[in-house]
Amino acid sequence: MTDSTATKTTLQLNNPNSIKTAICWCLAWGDKKQPQFPLSVLQQMRQDLNEGKEVPEQVRLLVEQVRQLQDIDKNYFPPTLEELKSKYPELWNQKTCIGLVYGGATKIKQYVFEATKLPDIRGASALLDRINLVDLPAFFSCEQHPYYSQCQRAKDYCKKVREEWLDKAENFPQLSQALIPELVIYSTGGNILAFCPAAFVDDLAKAIEKRYTEETLTANSCAVGDKFKLLEIRFGLLPDEINNETFWLEKYRNHLENPLIQAYFDQPDTNSEEAFKERKTFNELAGDLAAKFNQRRNGNQLQESDRSLHCYPPMFETHPYLKRDEGDRRSAVMQAKSSPDDPNEGLPSDPWLSEVTARKRLVGQIAKRDNANRKWYEQSGFDWEPGKDAVESWVDKFEQHLHDTPHRYYGKIRSENLHPSRVKEALSVREIGDASTPNGFIAYIYADGNNMGGYIQKEIENPADYQRFSRDIFDATEKSVYAALTKHLQPHKLNSKLQAERKSTKEVWIHPFEILTIGGDDVMLIVPADKALAIAKTIGEEFEKQVLNKGKYYESDKTYNPQVVQRYHGEKTIYGDKQSKLSMSTGVLITAEDTPIYYAEKLTSQLLKSAKKYAKDLKKQNYYGGTVDFLVMKAVTMISSNIAEFRSQGLTKSGQGQQKLKLYAAPYTLHELGGLLETAQVLKDVEFPKSQLYQIRSLLERSKQTAILNYRYFRVRLTNKKAQDLLKTQFEDAWCRPKQLNNNGNLAPWMSLKEDKEKSQEKVTYETIWRELVDLYPFIKKSQNTSNPSQTQQQTSST
Repeated sequence: MTDSTATKTTLQLNNPNSIKTAICWCLAWGDKKQPQFPLSVLQQMRQDLNEGKEVPEQVRLLVEQVRQLQDIDKNYFPPTLEELKSKYPELWNQKTCIGLVYGGATKIKQYVFEATKLPDIRGASALLDRINLVDLPAFFSCEQHPYYSQCQRAKDYCKKVREEWLDKAENFPQLSQALIPELVIYSTGGNILAFCPAAFVDDLAKAIEKRYTEETLTANSCAVGDKFKLLEIRFGLLPDEINNETFWLEKYRNHLENPLIQAYFDQPDTNSEEAFKERKTFNELAGDLAAKFNQRRNGNQLQESDRSLHCYPPMFETHPYLKRDEGDRRSAVMQAKSSPDDPNEGLPSDPWLSEVTARKRLVGQIAKRDNANRKWYEQSGFDWEPGKDAVESWVDKFEQHLHDTPHRYYGKIRSENLHPSRVKEALSVREIGDASTPNGFIAYIYADGNNMGGYIQKEIENPADYQRFSRDIFDATEKSVYAALTKHLQPHKLNSKLQAERKSTKEVWIHPFEILTIGGDDVMLIVPADKALAIAKTIGEEFEKQVLNKGKYYESDKTYNPQVVQRYHGEKTIYGDKQSKLSMSTGVLITAEDTPIYYAEKLTSQLLKSAKKYAKDLKKQNYYGGTVDFLVMKAVTMISSNIAEFRSQGLTKSGQGQQKLKLYAAPYTLHELGGLLETAQVLKDVEFPKSQLYQIRSLLERSKQTAILNYRYFRVRLTNKKAQDLLKTQFEDAWCRPKQLNNNGNLAPWMSLKEDKEKSQEKVTYETIWRELVDLYPFIKKSQNTSNPSQTQQQTSST
């Protein structure tokens, strides 16, 4: 790369004029489908803006108007619209509108998890990722922009999307020439938000919906758009005319008690006038599109729109089934039948496939670099092409991360004198479960960002903020996942049985995880059960660290009291300052490898919802950090309905004296989760008798006093002094101290809930981590540097 090319690339990647270029492009194009200036003039304008040069004379006035818009002082807000009109008459009188389109896939889990097998789930997720991260940006020629690295690696495919699909006469032949990379505000997390010339709003929205339907056949999608005036990009929705009915600050002040006004403008901890100003920004335009998106998704006709509700509906079969596919969802149209004479024929187990399932299976093979023969698809007669060059595995990206950062991930491989290229992807959950201790257990991790909507509402004021925010969050999420996997996992050698299933004569080493998706601020993983909570904790911590490193605008000025918020008080002192405004909540389900994936996903989603509720409650005490809820499910029949009902009915007791006993303590903050893992490690290291662990757990249900007495009895019977001391410091002192500092009582194994009893007549509620310690005990490895205390430990029995 020459110096001039490198400089140009850097300018494009870090271009502060990206949004300016986008707005200028829309204004210069005009409000017709044919540009008002020659296309060569527009392209020259774009290049000059990106390089900071003087633009062609024909468009200089328009560029000056956009510069004037962006130069409006951040703190300026007009008390009346008359003032705004008189202060910026050129901007007010600009009649050319700017198009804004928002769209993406909906009901994603329904499409991804309708399949029962990991290869199909993997393929469904990878196909949606390809559409969101490559196909839609390809409409805008994003392979020409260095930020879109995945598009750059699939340049030929992106060009093919435009030439062989978008530009076809039956699709949208004029659209691609009206779109440039700078128009895209973001295209991550399954959604896209982008500017476009006003005349192409409906075409772009239709193209988004049609692309999802034609590529997936059954995935739901939705896209909406609208045209906005130039000043609306800075001050939100504005009226066409100013008269006595015009709604602005004065009318807002006079109708503060109106429920509709309150619902639309009110924000917690914000005075009414500030709430109005924070609402009247570009964020209001995005919110307007989000509301229309929900309307259209729910089947409602939008006002002032003649678009059909079902332009490109997903395929739903209504005829009787002849032969069902593997997932029993739709009619099978082919069988990938294997042949004993030709190992390249068919697929294992001779599955019956519908076209939808066949596409998922094929993309799943590509995404996992599964080099098994794909002859079965070639023989099917389907003419759909998967876009092989555009389908990237998350493991590919993980390996690139390993290449770019220092790590010890491959230490075990190198000690065996093997090259990292020998490490392959896991092909099934059984292979991931083989890496766990004990074998056969896996964990589903589902993480999602906290306070994202609140941050957008208060902090995002313009398209550039949206763009920066989207890129920052996607980057922080991706890096936090890779950092956690690198820290806690290492390549795993499959057992001989699983190796034989791969028909391999050599030892097979795998990456022991599956990244189902990393999109925007959400993450879905499958990992070995024994590392799940440590990985979840590190993802949450790394996310906050990565976000804080992006800039001070993500740093919160709120401080919380650790003595009140945190239930774990170990030796390490923590402080409640230097918090990120954004964090992650995580649900973790530890279960057997043969648990149906669709069922596991539903439970993990419930755990995530519980963790997010806990984070929302703690926010009232100025805690902005992450939270984790988890459940160890040894059998599918353990929970018949939902987790909240299981806990309230099966794990909550109201004994005599109206004392409420919670036999669990989840969810946890990240600090508390670290303490829980440390305490579980202590129990393992001191070899606390397993029978007594279970016996104390069984006694929790009887009463608070019974559990306390039995715990004390078992603890003092440990003749190993070190074991007693560790239990006292790591469990009793760290978790079970009374809330009053001058109270020297001992509640172990209970903790009292943090409640303001001076204002409440309710009885104290007690909770315990003991049940979760017992659940985690089989998944904790004994520390290597711990001496064996079993010879000096006296086994006791219940009396």
